[in-house]
Amino acid sequence: MAVIRGTKPTRAVLIQLRRRIKVAQSGHELLKMKRDGLMIEFFEVLTKAKTIRQELVQDLLIAEQRLNMAKGAEGSVAIKSVSFALQSEPSVELDSRNIMGVVVPKITAEAVHKKMYERGYGIIGTSASIDEAADAFESLVDKIISAAEVETSLLKLVDDIDSTKRRVNALEFKVIPDIKDTIRFIGFALEEMDRDNVVRLKKLKAKAVKRAKEEEAAKAAAAAAAEVGSV
Repeated sequence: MAVIRGTKPTRAVLIQLRRRIKVAQSGHELLKMKRDGLMIEFFEVLTKAKTIRQELVQDLLIAEQRLNMAKGAEGSVAIKSVSFALQSEPSVELDSRNIMGVVVPKITAEAVHKKMYERGYGIIGTSASIDEAADAFESLVDKIISAAEVETSLLKLVDDIDSTKRRVNALEFKVIPDIKDTIRFIGFALEEMDRDNVVRLKKLKAKAVKRAKEEEAAKAAAAAAAEVGSV
């Protein structure tokens, strides 16, 4: 029996512990519901993360392949020259959303993928291989931004699921059992105290009865002696 240290076996403490166990049991149920809800969300995000990872790897391979083809056709110098044509970087806005009490990032970004004439370099002076490489890498960056949101959400969910599981286990296997054991201990202690009090009262009553009888006997003896003396 694991009794909470420093607990005094009194009725006031017993009432407090009974209230406390109700709160603990209610919190335990709510945390279990939260844990189950987070697990559902986790598997949904995990499925999405697996899909995005596969697409990301595929897009990366395609982008590298097209870049190598462009380097072979135009040379590294031409590729670097074209890269300097970028006039502005895409803007990324970081916000947040709530999933079962867990704050996860929400990334809103300007579309990186552009049309050919929006890339800033001359269309006539470049070959189709450069256009294909630029197109592949723009798609790759868009995919990376999406993957960053999903992966971060996944990590946040994992951390909160672990934290919620620890709290559920602490309540289920430590806090609630300890309170129950302490309630039983106080109950036994109070019953023992009640029995002791009953025995004590019986002894006091017996003493009082005995004293009363002795007093009555003394009075009767005194009355008898007085009667004999008067004769």
